Amino acid sequence: MNRLGRTTVLGGVTKSNRVSRWRTVATMAILLTATSATAQQRSAPQPPSAEKQRMIALAVEHKTSRGLYDYLKKQANGGAPAARTIPDWTGIWTRASNPFLWDPDQGAMDAPPTAKLTPEHAKLFREKLDQLSRGIEFDPLSNCAPAGMPRWLSEPFLREFVVTSQQTWLINEMQNEIRRIYTDGRGHTPPEDAYPLWEGDSIGFWDGDKLVIHTNSMRSGQYQRPQPFYTEQVEVVEVWQKTADDTMTVDIWSYDPPALVEPWYARVFFKKLSNADKSLRIRYWDCGENQNNTVTQTETGSSDFKDFTFTERDDR
Repeated sequence: MNRLGRTTVLGGVTKSNRVSRWRTVATMAILLTATSATAQQRSAPQPPSAEKQRMIALAVEHKTSRGLYDYLKKQANGGAPAARTIPDWTGIWTRASNPFLWDPDQGAMDAPPTAKLTPEHAKLFREKLDQLSRGIEFDPLSNCAPAGMPRWLSEPFLREFVVTSQQTWLINEMQNEIRRIYTDGRGHTPPEDAYPLWEGDSIGFWDGDKLVIHTNSMRSGQYQRPQPFYTEQVEVVEVWQKTADDTMTVDIWSYDPPALVEPWYARVFFKKLSNADKSLRIRYWDCGENQNNTVTQTETGSSDFKDFTFTERDDR
């Protein structure tokens, strides 16, 4: 058990939402099992495909996140400032492509990330992995802080996507995180009024049924627990598109000059969960009322949750 190691996967469970959260964790268990199996098969990322190389080259060519965003907008003939035909993104979703990895092409948790890190951040990442190997870990989520952007994109748990003509809400049940994507023609908050935010400041436009997003003004953080760090200079471009009734495909470019030699590109997928009985709901998450958040020190000096359970059956 590493330091505060369960919070990301299992924190925030209350009696009022056991069924919903239990099904979420059951889904995650399947995904983590698949990830573990992958780790046994390979310990290095796969070479980038020709398509991925093209997407990386596109990001490099336009130099900055805003340069790429403006290029995509030009390709969309200026983009639609609002959704002319509201796409149907209803349902309950979860990330399906290797949660806890920013780029699913990394393949396994023990494989090196596909990011090209600057020397400073490569050193920081090596130090982080060394600490993790010795059971030393701190994650802000353990203190009930939000994941924040861009880590928001690599978290599991339940999601809802609410599209209106003027803005789109991307909702993660964990920590009640809501990203508001403004597509009403406004620009970003002026630099003199901007400051780092958990979810950043997001604007976007529609290119047919694709939502293109630019996000800046984010706080520093980590892409995931075993992943590299990002700085307050990070900016992200995303293209969201529903590619099947149960599949959302998202292309992501993360720009962060202090941390990344070149933009870090990834394609991730969200899957709609079956919910015929409508038992899955996103409920308010308040860590303060969670009996499982009582942390105790173990004999080895790490930490664990006191009396950690899910259901009355587990208690028995």
